[in-house]
Amino acid sequence: MPGSSKKEQFSLQALQLLDAFLVWLGFAFASALRWNVLPKEFSGVGLDKISWLLFVVVPFTPLALELFGFYTNILNKKASAALSKIIQAGAVMTLAVGVCVLLFQLDPSSRLVLGLGGGFTCVFIFIRFVWVRNVMRRRVKNGASRERVIVAGLPDDIEEFLGDLSSEVTAYIEVRGHFDLGTRNPLDLADMIVAESAQRVIISPKNVLFDKIGEAVEVCETQGVEVWVAANFIRSQVARPAFDTMGDKPMLVLKSTPELSWALLAKSLFDRFFALVFILFSLPLWAFAAIGIILADPGPVFFRQRRSGKYGKEFTMWKFRTMAVDAEARLALVKEQMGNDMTGPVFKLDDDPRVFPFAKILRKMSIDELPQLINVLRGEMSIVGPRPLPVYEVQDFEKSAYRRRLSVKPGITCTWQAGGRNEITNFDQWVEMDLAYIDNWSLWLDLKILLKTIPAVLFNKGAK
Repeated sequence: MPGSSKKEQFSLQALQLLDAFLVWLGFAFASALRWNVLPKEFSGVGLDKISWLLFVVVPFTPLALELFGFYTNILNKKASAALSKIIQAGAVMTLAVGVCVLLFQLDPSSRLVLGLGGGFTCVFIFIRFVWVRNVMRRRVKNGASRERVIVAGLPDDIEEFLGDLSSEVTAYIEVRGHFDLGTRNPLDLADMIVAESAQRVIISPKNVLFDKIGEAVEVCETQGVEVWVAANFIRSQVARPAFDTMGDKPMLVLKSTPELSWALLAKSLFDRFFALVFILFSLPLWAFAAIGIILADPGPVFFRQRRSGKYGKEFTMWKFRTMAVDAEARLALVKEQMGNDMTGPVFKLDDDPRVFPFAKILRKMSIDELPQLINVLRGEMSIVGPRPLPVYEVQDFEKSAYRRRLSVKPGITCTWQAGGRNEITNFDQWVEMDLAYIDNWSLWLDLKILLKTIPAVLFNKGAK
């Protein structure tokens, strides 16, 4: 229920469990249909052949639906929008299942069940959505789901607070009274709670003295009424407020990075799985790069450099060496003689004389980036995230706001790389794109960046 996080989380989990059951039911129905209705040439084994796959499809389909916002704003969501979310989640799951089918060589009979099961699942979940939405609308209409609340604070603050609430929230609450904490004794709040049979008190403390807020909270405690204190007394442009505890002390937490969630866990697992698989499949390219470097410019095959990771923690990043052995020693001279194509603390030069000829091929195809998959396996980097910068460049940051790009794990590819990194020469623009990625992060955004990175590499939009 909007406005009640615990109840909302419980309702979300209940819907996800129901949808997980519907996924299983869809595949079970598909299996039964194939056994009992379709011609014998389509018959074969039941769900036992794909039972291992159901352990992936059943729990991860609800997570994919949540990823695309299927469970948000159910009350006002149009059926067409819900269907679109189902199709998007279905496309992601189809891609995942397709990879599994190719890797494990499922027989055509099982593939038929997969196809039918996916179709039935979409239909069942859509019907469930329509039914739940209609039930919710009826309950809101007859007042069964509306919670009686009292809003306390200064009159102007109360009006501003209520005016900022979304229609989804206001549909579930019935404001039975405004309590002026500026002119009235907080002890009088008890009388209003009793008179209105209030279930919750919401305090807008923006311009209220903290001692009055404390007294109002104590009144609510004695009445056994839940009290919520709005965090609108703190002005934050990016950070999202949340509450936690430190020991037995309540703490208001302002977060400007993605919160710990199943989505972040899925990102971490995907990073390591993708890195391991891609290392195995790209071993011929590793051999090609290593042999080419040894022949073209004798010296170390790999280049290692200290980079700034999450929260600025230093780590050693690996790449295939694409510059002369003395490249670091010549950096100052190159800057002086040839300048810098990038504004700000970052050094970037398209025609860097320190790059030997064969290395230009590695850079053009982004093969030089492959060893960073080792950093991903070690948990120091992610597949998608802001590019890690050398420690000395981070130390030269002119604006403290630049450091917020260090608030997440750095990545091999990011928004500016996927969009054609050679066209960006302004460091402020680069940081702006990184911060937009952090503020809007989702698994779907990571997937879109990955899909854009592929043509950027194939059509030579990588580093020069």
